Amino acid sequence: MTPRLSVVVPFYNVRDYIGECLDSIARQTWTDFEAILVDDGSPDDSAAIAKEFCDRDPRFRIVTQENQGLGPARNTGVRNAEGEYLTFVDSDDLVTRHGFEKLVRTLDETGSSFAAGNARRFNNSSGVRPSWIHRLPFAKERLATHVIETPDLILDRMAWNKVYRRSFWDEYGYEFPAIRYEDYPVTLKTHLDAVTVDALAVPVYYWRERESGESITQQKFQFGNLEDRVRSAELVMDLVEDGQVLTEVRRRVHGHLTQIDMLTLMMAFGAAPPEDEQNLIKLARRLMDRLDDKVLDKAHPYDRLQHSALRAGDVDLLRRLATFRNDGGLRGGARALARPRRSWQFEHNYPGVHDQNSAVPRELYRLPMKDLTLATSVTEVSWHGDELSVKGTAEIRHLETKTSSSLRMALVIGGAETALPVRRFDATDTHGDPALVGFEVRLGKDLLAQLKDTAAPAHFVVRLRSGRLRRHGKLRGQRPGSPGWPPGAWIDTTSWIQPGPGADGAFVLRKMVDPCRLTGVETTADALVLTGRVSTEVENPKLQVTRPLSGQDQLLPLTLSGDGRDFSVRIPFRPIIEDTNPDDPFTQRTTWAFRLLGSNDQEKLMLWTAPPRAAAHAEQGRLVTLTRSTGGYVNLHETPFRVTADHAEEVAGSNELRITGAVADGEAAYKYSWRRYIDDNDDHVDVECRQTVEDGVWSATVGLAELVPAEVTTNSADPLASLADWILFAVAPDGSAHAVQCEPFLSSKLPVELEAEGHTAALRPHAGTLHVEVR
Repeated sequence: MTPRLSVVVPFYNVRDYIGECLDSIARQTWTDFEAILVDDGSPDDSAAIAKEFCDRDPRFRIVTQENQGLGPARNTGVRNAEGEYLTFVDSDDLVTRHGFEKLVRTLDETGSSFAAGNARRFNNSSGVRPSWIHRLPFAKERLATHVIETPDLILDRMAWNKVYRRSFWDEYGYEFPAIRYEDYPVTLKTHLDAVTVDALAVPVYYWRERESGESITQQKFQFGNLEDRVRSAELVMDLVEDGQVLTEVRRRVHGHLTQIDMLTLMMAFGAAPPEDEQNLIKLARRLMDRLDDKVLDKAHPYDRLQHSALRAGDVDLLRRLATFRNDGGLRGGARALARPRRSWQFEHNYPGVHDQNSAVPRELYRLPMKDLTLATSVTEVSWHGDELSVKGTAEIRHLETKTSSSLRMALVIGGAETALPVRRFDATDTHGDPALVGFEVRLGKDLLAQLKDTAAPAHFVVRLRSGRLRRHGKLRGQRPGSPGWPPGAWIDTTSWIQPGPGADGAFVLRKMVDPCRLTGVETTADALVLTGRVSTEVENPKLQVTRPLSGQDQLLPLTLSGDGRDFSVRIPFRPIIEDTNPDDPFTQRTTWAFRLLGSNDQEKLMLWTAPPRAAAHAEQGRLVTLTRSTGGYVNLHETPFRVTADHAEEVAGSNELRITGAVADGEAAYKYSWRRYIDDNDDHVDVECRQTVEDGVWSATVGLAELVPAEVTTNSADPLASLADWILFAVAPDGSAHAVQCEPFLSSKLPVELEAEGHTAALRPHAGTLHVEVR
């Protein structure tokens, strides 16, 4: 029988990744597919791994050709495909378990030409995170739309997060060109040709970011690569020169190419060897000459500086501008230079600002007053008895914060402001300098009791005066650690205060009166036993356990007691473990959310008010953990067994950092090391910890001095850049290693900061793992 879906997977030199890729395809909930694995003359043993899949799963088959590149290999796969639908997967990436099913079923319902879904980036050092380029096109679900109706789809330039109707593909005879960056000329044309397109907000694809820089997309500064990038951009621009294409679509395409492709060429001057510089100028001018001048005029001010240097042919300035940018000089914004005698007051302290007789107009260095905005962050959230402490930073971007500055803060409840006492202290500003930017405010329970549970959350307003400048705005900018996992607390017998982000990203306080809540959890040999209390708003309650990514729901009966609002429920481990088929193809994790449903159509999330520690059970190499979400609600995770840390502290008087966790079966045999990946390389450096295992608790201790690299090099362009970023790994007796997981309740107590001999270290959570940044 002809399969409904054809999956084309070209491969070349991916032996370390192809097995995981094909496994993610084999695990799909959509089973009616064929996978055409195109061996593009791969010299390693990728083909042997692919053949193993073909031998044990008849849905997989191999097609072999001499090396021609990714575009021709995809075309070969298409010619060998037989399905009603068509999709592409790169051989170092992963597909979410429900990805194909969601895309195919959507097409069955809408009849659209193709469907596309959201994507995530992933690697060992940074974990899983949203894909920046996909955030706008897939911000929300849009069925039967079109790029003219939804111009953000112009940014959807990759081939692999889509399922195409094969009849549509053949009607227009699409073929990938034999160049790198082959996706965009095809994907943009499909968006323009389509009758309608379905855009799904749910992630369907995991896009690997290699530590080693071996991927095609990370060899971006090689001249041959840059030539292909320009050729691809030219093919894309040809598509929107047709008079039938709307002006807005053309403008957005040119804007995207300016922001991504032109920017890459400008950055390449920081890495180009001298013999390539003149050719690089010609290539960059070739692209710039095709781009709309109106779009170029609206580019970022630093981009306009680089464009001007390119027009002037100033190789030295192009190199300095690129190096400054590549080294992170724009992070936080360069410090302003005062120019009181000019027609403008401030200038950007960018390379070339002091050059005499430069062909670059001085106006391009101008720093408009509107760019001197308020910059805030929340660095720590904690409770001290009945008081809530919020620490953070506040400054005016680009300017030095002097001791003569003043800072006022207020809590806004229902539109009314209550002034707060502010303690100021020195902290690191956005330019990496110690300055009077730190603050702490404390809120007592009498003030917190004034919050209203029926109104909008309370927020903080910040007013900063520095010299003659005054700026104000909402407090925002939650840093990793307790600001991202803020602890809540009771302020009386029925009122719970939960800090966290508001709908607009500002830091807010929510008051919850008599919420549906978890009050206790017990781990037995075969089940979790949850106890809690139901809100009066929920009548005849039942517990709904939901897998958000797959949309699967399960209703569990509650045992009610007392006044009919106290409940208990038993959740057996065995069905969870036996049903293992992870929603996340990289972490191999599945997450369940808990809601209480009432017969009166009320639906409430279950708040975690139990003691702040997770409940976990390990069995058959899997780990079931009941813990909290970032918002303070109850979540259940099922994952492969991973060592998990639940406590961190500075060892008193020793400048040492100690991490501890509960010992699970077989965990005592692990060794612990802090690992640092070498830039642009899969290689790493390990610093082994001193460890103990006592009374069912493991500990791993390291000194701050051991984490300072032997060759310390500071980055003059980016003073916020760390000297080293370390990740805690657990190494099994067989040599396999995985990053130690950071338990959410530990995240709510971080950061932990150490200081010794002119260096500082901060322990923070990142993508569920523990990172130490040394400065």
